[in-house]
Amino acid sequence: MLKIEHLTKIYGDKRAVDDLSLTISAGEIFGFIGHNGAGKTTTLKACCGILRPDAGSITINGISMSENPIVCKQGMAYIPDNPDLYDFMSGIKYLHFVADIYSVPADLRAERIRRLAEMLELTTDLAQPISAYSHGMKQKLAVIAAWLHAPRLIIMDEPFVGLDPRAAHLLKTMMREHCDAGGAIFFSTHVLEVAEKLCDKVAIIKDGKLVACGPMEEVKGDGSLESVFLELADAGGTHA
Repeated sequence: MLKIEHLTKIYGDKRAVDDLSLTISAGEIFGFIGHNGAGKTTTLKACCGILRPDAGSITINGISMSENPIVCKQGMAYIPDNPDLYDFMSGIKYLHFVADIYSVPADLRAERIRRLAEMLELTTDLAQPISAYSHGMKQKLAVIAAWLHAPRLIIMDEPFVGLDPRAAHLLKTMMREHCDAGGAIFFSTHVLEVAEKLCDKVAIIKDGKLVACGPMEEVKGDGSLESVFLELADAGGTHA
């Protein structure tokens, strides 16, 4: 569903992402792990068409992001690490704005907004301006907006930051259900315990380079994801 081939992104003298290749298939929750500055956000933004790679290619459902960005974006959603939403809008106006962009029919959008807002306990806050929202409330609104047009691919950067335990649990359930229905999720996180329990596959990146990738059970082996991550981060080696 998402294919990254030899992705390279350079800022001045720094290779933020260096010849990265990954494939995320339908049905997979794919975790992306690395220290701050490792290249995770740069990779995710390139996958969404926000950043243009200096080399390499990104395809979504076989369609090139560089050649057909609009078509690619119509079938995906992106939740950034800091949801900078339109503060002058109310929550409900923002959701209708997103639904308009993706041409979601009125009946479908009403049902999805109702169901998702109730699930994430945001219904009573939708009439309030987003400027009055806490970080966690903005994160919930961003999640609802991402799911609103039923995209097949969802890309998320640190999606659990700011969420209370109940909302985090609900999001994990939504992610699993989305992939069980044939979708795919590619997300970064620093919460290694969550990644270990939730992800089907995982990739670890260090200084822009891929140092480990594969099914979760193979990558962590007899240990934990945390122990493998710390070993690779300290040693700078590679893993299966």
